[in-house]
Amino acid sequence: MPVKNIAVLASGGGTNFQAALDATLDGRIQGRVVCLITNHKAAYCAERARMAGVPVVYLNPKRFPSEDDFRREIHQTLLHYSTDVVVLAGWLRILNAETIRHFRNRVVNTHPALLPAFGGMGMYGHHVHEAVLEYGAKVSGCTVHLVEEGVDTGPILLQHAVDVLPDDTAETLSARI
Repeated sequence: MPVKNIAVLASGGGTNFQAALDATLDGRIQGRVVCLITNHKAAYCAERARMAGVPVVYLNPKRFPSEDDFRREIHQTLLHYSTDVVVLAGWLRILNAETIRHFRNRVVNTHPALLPAFGGMGMYGHHVHEAVLEYGAKVSGCTVHLVEEGVDTGPILLQHAVDVLPDDTAETLSARI
């Protein structure tokens, strides 16, 4: 099987970026991470990428005249790195329809809940865990799914559940997930 060029988009600490990178390095994923795209200059994911020798592309959305221009630049960057697969690993932005169509069935997202519950606009990071706790759910977890044009609506590839403990906070639940 040919090695795939993987571009990772991340906005935060980069634990999912690191997991994807590690999986390529130890052979669990037949691919190589060719770049990290981030929209936060100080995000630790960029430091993780630099330490691994992965090129970092910082795209500041405020430097673009519009959100559409920002999204087009993401698309162009993916093409520049000859990307085969796109991994959204804590990426807190929406991709444009052109990118989703171009990479149909090759854009994977990680989500910190068991979709379809606790998904959609505004459901990211600690917001998800707070919503889980407020609702009183007894189980939460994470989902890996293909990206479609809706938010958190694509086919689910895998899920992993964890119990919500009585004394959980958003932070402790997040750490376990």
